[in-house]
Amino acid sequence: MAAGSALAQSGNFEIELNSAADVEGACRLTFVATNNTNTALTEAAYEVAAFDAAGVVSQLLVLEFGALPTAKTRVVQFDLPGTKCAAISRLLVNGQNTCQAADGPKDICLKSLSASSRISTMPFGL
Repeated sequence: MAAGSALAQSGNFEIELNSAADVEGACRLTFVATNNTNTALTEAAYEVAAFDAAGVVSQLLVLEFGALPTAKTRVVQFDLPGTKCAAISRLLVNGQNTCQAADGPKDICLKSLSASSRISTMPFGL
């Protein structure tokens, strides 16, 4: 609990790669996103690079997280068609695609981002 409180006070926007599973010809990635900033987002999306086992970028993806109110945690899933999870060696946040609040575009989605992974074989970060 203390760690969660410290993170909430820090004003971070957190995205955790929580799990990855092969499903019907795709790799399903599950992310947990928490908006600990003081800005409610109406839309958030990131460009993410997927690297293969040789360290070569195999895909550039736009992961759309949708609306992320303040102090809210959301779980979102993305399927990568034609990809086995074991073929992904790491994921890198390449940039902020969309970061929108009710009063217009914001820069907090990347500036305040803290990315992490629970999967030791699939790091996720900046």
